Amino acid sequence: MTTDCLFCKIAVGEIPAEKLYEDGDMLAFRDVAPQAPVHFLVIPKKHIQDPANVTTDDETLIGKMMRVGSQVAKENGLTDFRLVYNNGAEAGQSVFHIHMHVLGGRSLSWPPG
Repeated sequence: MTTDCLFCKIAVGEIPAEKLYEDGDMLAFRDVAPQAPVHFLVIPKKHIQDPANVTTDDETLIGKMMRVGSQVAKENGLTDFRLVYNNGAEAGQSVFHIHMHVLGGRSLSWPPG
């Protein structure tokens, strides 16, 4: 855990979140500023700054993020959904703890605006 990281604090329960899934190394919770009718985040409890900092040791964990995201999407009635990772401030990353956005429940255009 990084002491100044918002998502690390959510992962250990210091900051509340509307949890949708939790196990020993993964957490899914609703986004506080949803961009779609269903919008939640999936994070590893291990602090990894961003996708560019994923190592070979993290490959299983990142694969689990995909599985958990898809599972929680289905549990929330989604068959079509978008998975998004942002890397760096210019790409839209505002919390520097790797996280996957899962969005659905409406038609999503490409490219996003």
